[in-house]
Amino acid sequence: MHFTYRPRGVCSQLMEIETEGSTLKSLTVLGGCDGNLQGISRLVEGMEIQQVIQRLEGIRCGYKDSSCPDQLARALKALLAEQQA
Repeated sequence: MHFTYRPRGVCSQLMEIETEGSTLKSLTVLGGCDGNLQGISRLVEGMEIQQVIQRLEGIRCGYKDSSCPDQLARALKALLAEQQA
């Protein structure tokens, strides 16, 4: 399944997520800290979606209420909610 998410309150502008069943197959993030987001993308590829959410949810970026990893967790929750609808 292909899913597009627009992060809020962080530097990244767009997350393109590809899943296969309950596994995150690929992640591309536009904007934000390029090297860090490429690293996160490679680390989460092949992981179970629920595990990614558990590891990344609630991470903050400095004074912000969220971060790019937290926004990824939110995107994956939205993806799961859409699959169940």
